[in-house]
Amino acid sequence: MKIDYRVFEPQYLAEFALPRFPRSCPALAELLSQQRLWLNNNIIVTQPDLWLTEGDVLTLELTDHQELAVDCRWHNVWENDEFMVVNKPAGLPVSRTTRNLYHTLISLVRRQSPYYDAHLMHRLDAETSGLLLLAKNSHVDKKWKKKAQRLLAEKEYHAWVFGQPQWDYLDLQCAISERHSSVIRTQMYVCEADSDDNKKPQFSRTEFTLIKTQGNVSLIHCRLHSGRKHQIRCHLAHLGHPIVGDKIYAFDGEYYLKRLQQPLTAQDYQVLGAKCQQLQAVRLGLELYGQTIDIRLPAEFAIA
Repeated sequence: MKIDYRVFEPQYLAEFALPRFPRSCPALAELLSQQRLWLNNNIIVTQPDLWLTEGDVLTLELTDHQELAVDCRWHNVWENDEFMVVNKPAGLPVSRTTRNLYHTLISLVRRQSPYYDAHLMHRLDAETSGLLLLAKNSHVDKKWKKKAQRLLAEKEYHAWVFGQPQWDYLDLQCAISERHSSVIRTQMYVCEADSDDNKKPQFSRTEFTLIKTQGNVSLIHCRLHSGRKHQIRCHLAHLGHPIVGDKIYAFDGEYYLKRLQQPLTAQDYQVLGAKCQQLQAVRLGLELYGQTIDIRLPAEFAIA
Protein backbone atom coordinates (compact mmCIF):
# COMPACT_ATOMS: atom_id res chain seq x y z
CA MET A 1 0.00 0.00 0.00
CA LYS A 2 1.18 3.54 -0.77
CA ILE A 3 0.15 6.83 0.81
CA ASP A 4 0.82 10.33 -0.54
CA TYR A 5 1.91 13.50 1.24
CA ARG A 6 1.50 16.89 -0.40
CA VAL A 7 4.14 19.56 0.11
CA PHE A 8 2.83 23.08 0.78
CA GLU A 9 6.06 24.94 1.61
CA PRO A 10 9.73 24.43 0.67
CA GLN A 11 11.77 22.39 3.19
CA TYR A 12 14.21 19.51 3.50
CA LEU A 13 12.89 15.94 3.43
CA ALA A 14 14.09 15.16 6.97
CA GLU A 15 12.34 18.25 8.32
CA PHE A 16 9.14 17.38 6.44
CA ALA A 17 9.06 13.71 7.47
CA LEU A 18 9.62 14.08 11.22
CA PRO A 19 6.15 15.37 12.24
CA ARG A 20 4.24 13.61 9.46
CA PHE A 21 5.38 10.03 8.91
CA PRO A 22 3.72 7.33 11.06
CA ARG A 23 5.52 6.54 14.29
CA SER A 24 5.35 2.86 13.37
CA CYS A 25 7.50 3.51 10.29
CA PRO A 26 11.20 2.68 10.25
CA ALA A 27 13.67 5.54 10.56
CA LEU A 28 14.06 7.75 7.50
CA ALA A 29 17.49 6.31 6.69
CA GLU A 30 16.01 2.81 6.56
CA LEU A 31 13.13 3.93 4.34
CA LEU A 32 15.65 5.49 1.94
CA SER A 33 17.86 2.40 1.88
CA GLN A 34 14.82 0.22 1.17
CA GLN A 35 13.75 2.54 -1.67
CA ARG A 36 10.30 3.06 -0.18
CA LEU A 37 10.00 6.78 -0.95
CA TRP A 38 9.13 8.38 -4.29
CA LEU A 39 9.00 12.00 -5.37
CA ASN A 40 6.21 12.96 -7.76
CA ASN A 41 5.53 9.27 -8.53
CA ASN A 42 8.65 8.74 -10.66
CA ILE A 43 11.82 9.52 -8.69
CA ILE A 44 13.13 7.15 -6.03
CA VAL A 45 14.34 9.24 -3.09
CA THR A 46 17.75 8.29 -1.68
CA GLN A 47 18.99 11.38 0.19
CA PRO A 48 17.61 12.82 3.47
CA ASP A 49 18.70 16.33 2.46
CA LEU A 50 16.45 16.34 -0.59
CA TRP A 51 14.93 19.81 -1.02
CA LEU A 52 11.15 19.67 -1.40
CA THR A 53 9.23 22.45 -3.11
CA GLU A 54 5.61 23.56 -3.01
CA GLY A 55 3.44 21.26 -5.12
CA ASP A 56 5.64 18.17 -4.72
CA VAL A 57 4.00 14.86 -3.80
CA LEU A 58 5.96 12.45 -1.60
CA THR A 59 4.81 8.83 -1.70
CA LEU A 60 5.55 6.37 1.11
CA GLU A 61 5.26 2.61 0.58
CA LEU A 62 3.88 0.67 3.52
CA THR A 63 4.94 -2.97 3.26
CA ASP A 64 2.59 -5.78 4.37
CA HIS A 65 -0.28 -3.37 4.95
CA GLN A 66 -3.68 -3.27 3.26
CA GLU A 67 -6.84 -1.34 4.09
CA LEU A 68 -10.53 -1.39 3.28
CA ALA A 69 -11.23 0.58 0.10
CA VAL A 70 -13.25 3.72 0.90
CA ASP A 71 -14.16 7.01 -0.76
CA CYS A 72 -11.30 9.37 0.16
CA ARG A 73 -12.59 12.46 -1.66
CA TRP A 74 -12.98 14.97 1.18
CA HIS A 75 -13.39 18.69 0.43
CA ASN A 76 -12.64 21.88 2.35
CA VAL A 77 -15.89 23.87 2.67
CA TRP A 78 -14.90 26.74 5.01
CA GLU A 79 -11.94 27.87 7.09
CA ASN A 80 -10.52 30.67 9.24
CA ASP A 81 -7.23 31.00 11.11
CA GLU A 82 -8.14 28.32 13.68
CA PHE A 83 -10.66 25.95 12.13
CA MET A 84 -11.71 24.25 8.93
CA VAL A 85 -15.03 22.64 8.02
CA VAL A 86 -14.82 19.78 5.55
CA ASN A 87 -17.28 17.57 3.70
CA LYS A 88 -16.77 13.91 4.61
CA PRO A 89 -17.97 11.36 2.05
CA ALA A 90 -20.12 8.44 3.17
CA GLY A 91 -18.13 5.35 4.18
CA LEU A 92 -14.96 7.21 5.18
CA PRO A 93 -14.16 6.73 8.89
CA VAL A 94 -13.22 9.94 10.71
CA SER A 95 -10.36 8.27 12.63
CA ARG A 96 -8.51 4.96 12.83
CA THR A 97 -10.47 1.71 12.95
CA THR A 98 -9.50 -1.95 12.99
CA ARG A 99 -9.64 -1.90 9.17
CA ASN A 100 -8.27 1.55 8.37
CA LEU A 101 -5.33 3.46 9.79
CA TYR A 102 -4.52 5.80 6.89
CA HIS A 103 -7.70 5.88 4.82
CA THR A 104 -9.46 8.00 7.45
CA LEU A 105 -10.59 11.60 7.29
CA ILE A 106 -8.13 12.92 9.87
CA SER A 107 -5.19 11.09 8.29
CA LEU A 108 -6.10 12.34 4.81
CA VAL A 109 -6.46 15.95 5.99
CA ARG A 110 -3.07 15.78 7.71
CA ARG A 111 -1.40 14.40 4.58
CA GLN A 112 -3.23 16.39 1.91
CA SER A 113 -3.49 19.85 3.50
CA PRO A 114 -1.03 22.24 5.18
CA TYR A 115 -2.53 21.27 8.56
CA TYR A 116 -0.51 18.16 9.44
CA ASP A 117 -1.42 18.63 13.13
CA ALA A 118 -5.19 18.90 12.57
CA HIS A 119 -7.63 17.51 15.17
CA LEU A 120 -11.29 16.47 15.10
CA MET A 121 -13.62 18.71 17.12
CA HIS A 122 -16.50 16.22 16.90
CA ARG A 123 -17.37 13.03 15.01
CA LEU A 124 -19.67 11.49 12.46
CA ASP A 125 -20.44 7.80 11.99
CA ALA A 126 -18.40 6.31 9.14
CA GLU A 127 -21.50 5.92 6.94
CA THR A 128 -22.79 9.45 7.65
CA SER A 129 -21.65 12.11 5.20
CA GLY A 130 -21.45 15.88 5.46
CA LEU A 131 -19.95 18.70 7.47
CA LEU A 132 -17.29 18.14 10.12
CA LEU A 133 -15.34 20.74 12.13
CA LEU A 134 -11.58 20.37 12.63
CA ALA A 135 -9.02 22.38 14.57
CA LYS A 136 -5.99 23.21 12.44
CA ASN A 137 -3.46 22.35 15.16
CA SER A 138 -3.15 20.97 18.69
CA HIS A 139 -3.02 24.45 20.25
CA VAL A 140 -6.48 25.30 18.86
CA ASP A 141 -7.75 21.85 19.81
CA LYS A 142 -6.70 22.29 23.47
CA LYS A 143 -8.05 25.83 23.55
CA TRP A 144 -11.54 24.86 22.38
CA LYS A 145 -12.04 21.15 23.16
CA LYS A 146 -13.73 21.68 26.53
CA LYS A 147 -15.92 24.39 24.95
CA ALA A 148 -16.80 22.32 21.86
CA GLN A 149 -20.47 21.98 22.75
CA ARG A 150 -20.86 25.76 23.03
CA LEU A 151 -18.73 26.30 19.91
CA LEU A 152 -20.86 23.87 17.88
CA ALA A 153 -24.09 25.63 18.80
CA GLU A 154 -26.25 24.17 16.01
CA LYS A 155 -26.14 20.93 14.03
CA GLU A 156 -28.63 20.07 11.31
CA TYR A 157 -28.99 16.97 9.17
CA HIS A 158 -30.98 15.60 6.28
CA ALA A 159 -32.14 11.97 6.30
CA TRP A 160 -33.93 9.83 3.75
CA VAL A 161 -36.22 7.48 5.66
CA PHE A 162 -38.56 4.63 4.87
CA GLY A 163 -42.26 5.43 4.86
CA GLN A 164 -44.47 8.51 4.82
CA PRO A 165 -44.65 10.33 8.19
CA GLN A 166 -48.12 11.42 9.25
CA TRP A 167 -46.67 14.62 10.69
CA ASP A 168 -45.09 17.72 9.14
CA TYR A 169 -43.22 18.64 12.31
CA LEU A 170 -42.32 16.67 15.44
CA ASP A 171 -40.23 17.55 18.51
CA LEU A 172 -39.06 14.29 20.12
CA GLN A 173 -37.70 14.53 23.66
CA CYS A 174 -36.84 11.30 25.48
CA ALA A 175 -34.11 9.31 27.19
CA ILE A 176 -32.12 6.87 25.07
CA SER A 177 -29.71 4.13 26.08
CA GLU A 178 -28.05 0.89 25.09
CA ARG A 179 -29.73 -2.24 26.44
CA HIS A 180 -28.17 -5.13 28.33
CA SER A 181 -30.27 -7.59 26.32
CA SER A 182 -29.53 -6.14 22.86
CA VAL A 183 -28.07 -8.55 20.31
CA ILE A 184 -26.29 -5.54 18.75
CA ARG A 185 -24.14 -4.12 21.54
CA THR A 186 -23.92 -0.56 20.18
CA GLN A 187 -27.61 -0.14 19.33
CA MET A 188 -29.47 2.65 21.11
CA TYR A 189 -33.13 2.48 22.19
CA VAL A 190 -35.71 4.91 23.50
CA CYS A 191 -35.91 4.02 27.19
CA GLU A 192 -38.92 2.32 28.67
CA ALA A 193 -39.88 3.66 32.08
CA ASP A 194 -38.46 1.79 35.09
CA SER A 195 -36.75 -0.83 32.92
CA ASP A 196 -33.67 -2.58 34.31
CA ASP A 197 -32.61 -3.31 30.73
CA ASN A 198 -31.41 0.27 30.13
CA LYS A 199 -27.65 0.65 30.60
CA LYS A 200 -27.21 4.41 30.97
CA PRO A 201 -30.23 6.55 30.02
CA GLN A 202 -29.45 10.04 28.73
CA PHE A 203 -31.85 12.81 27.76
CA SER A 204 -32.06 13.52 24.03
CA ARG A 205 -33.99 15.92 21.83
CA THR A 206 -34.36 16.19 18.07
CA GLU A 207 -36.70 18.37 16.00
CA PHE A 208 -37.93 16.76 12.78
CA THR A 209 -39.48 18.53 9.79
CA LEU A 210 -40.82 16.72 6.74
CA ILE A 211 -39.28 18.17 3.56
CA LYS A 212 -40.82 15.92 0.92
CA THR A 213 -42.06 12.42 0.16
CA GLN A 214 -41.11 10.40 -2.92
CA GLY A 215 -42.91 7.10 -3.26
CA ASN A 216 -42.15 4.98 -0.20
CA VAL A 217 -39.33 7.19 1.15
CA SER A 218 -39.28 10.68 2.68
CA LEU A 219 -36.68 13.38 3.23
CA ILE A 220 -36.53 14.69 6.80
CA HIS A 221 -34.76 17.76 8.20
CA CYS A 222 -33.30 16.96 11.63
CA ARG A 223 -32.13 19.55 14.17
CA LEU A 224 -30.13 18.23 17.10
CA HIS A 225 -30.47 19.72 20.58
CA SER A 226 -28.29 17.07 22.20
CA GLY A 227 -25.48 14.93 20.85
CA ARG A 228 -26.07 11.36 21.97
CA LYS A 229 -24.66 8.36 20.12
CA HIS A 230 -26.85 7.35 17.14
CA GLN A 231 -29.44 9.88 18.32
CA ILE A 232 -31.09 10.69 14.98
CA ARG A 233 -30.96 7.07 13.81
CA CYS A 234 -32.46 5.81 17.07
CA HIS A 235 -35.18 8.48 17.17
CA LEU A 236 -36.30 7.92 13.57
CA ALA A 237 -36.38 4.14 14.01
CA HIS A 238 -38.48 4.60 17.17
CA LEU A 239 -40.91 6.74 15.15
CA GLY A 240 -41.27 3.91 12.63
CA HIS A 241 -39.17 5.58 9.92
CA PRO A 242 -35.64 4.11 9.97
CA ILE A 243 -33.04 5.71 7.72
CA VAL A 244 -32.61 4.21 4.27
CA GLY A 245 -29.47 2.06 4.21
CA ASP A 246 -29.16 1.86 8.02
CA LYS A 247 -27.95 -1.67 8.76
CA ILE A 248 -28.51 -1.43 12.52
CA TYR A 249 -31.84 0.39 12.82
CA ALA A 250 -33.66 -0.77 9.68
CA PHE A 251 -35.09 -4.31 9.39
CA ASP A 252 -34.33 -5.01 13.08
CA GLY A 253 -30.58 -5.09 12.45
CA GLU A 254 -30.84 -8.14 10.17
CA TYR A 255 -28.26 -6.86 7.69
CA TYR A 256 -25.82 -5.64 10.34
CA LEU A 257 -25.78 -9.13 11.87
CA LYS A 258 -25.52 -10.78 8.45
CA ARG A 259 -22.54 -8.60 7.52
CA LEU A 260 -20.67 -9.87 10.59
CA GLN A 261 -20.73 -13.33 9.03
CA GLN A 262 -20.47 -12.62 5.29
CA PRO A 263 -20.47 -9.76 2.78
CA LEU A 264 -23.84 -8.30 1.88
CA THR A 265 -25.10 -9.00 -1.63
CA ALA A 266 -26.44 -6.65 -4.28
CA GLN A 267 -29.92 -7.91 -3.41
CA ASP A 268 -29.33 -7.06 0.27
CA TYR A 269 -28.37 -3.49 -0.64
CA GLN A 270 -31.40 -3.24 -2.88
CA VAL A 271 -33.61 -4.05 0.11
CA LEU A 272 -31.68 -1.60 2.30
CA GLY A 273 -32.09 1.07 -0.37
CA ALA A 274 -28.45 2.19 -0.32
CA LYS A 275 -24.95 0.94 0.50
CA CYS A 276 -24.53 3.59 3.21
CA GLN A 277 -27.12 5.09 5.55
CA GLN A 278 -28.68 8.16 3.95
CA LEU A 279 -27.89 10.62 6.74
CA GLN A 280 -25.97 13.83 6.06
CA ALA A 281 -24.76 16.76 8.18
CA VAL A 282 -25.93 19.77 6.15
CA ARG A 283 -25.42 22.75 8.47
CA LEU A 284 -23.19 23.83 11.36
CA GLY A 285 -23.80 26.97 13.41
CA LEU A 286 -20.61 28.08 15.19
CA GLU A 287 -20.53 30.54 18.10
CA LEU A 288 -17.09 32.08 17.71
CA TYR A 289 -15.87 35.23 19.49
CA GLY A 290 -19.36 36.64 19.84
CA GLN A 291 -20.33 35.93 16.24
CA THR A 292 -22.62 33.27 14.80
CA ILE A 293 -21.10 31.65 11.72
CA ASP A 294 -23.52 29.77 9.49
CA ILE A 295 -21.90 27.00 7.41
CA ARG A 296 -24.01 25.05 4.94
CA LEU A 297 -23.15 22.05 2.82
CA PRO A 298 -22.73 23.02 -0.85
CA ALA A 299 -25.53 21.67 -3.04
CA GLU A 300 -23.08 19.62 -5.12
CA PHE A 301 -22.53 17.25 -2.17
CA ALA A 302 -26.16 16.92 -1.05
CA ILE A 303 -27.93 13.55 -0.90
CA ALA A 304 -31.27 15.36 -1.33
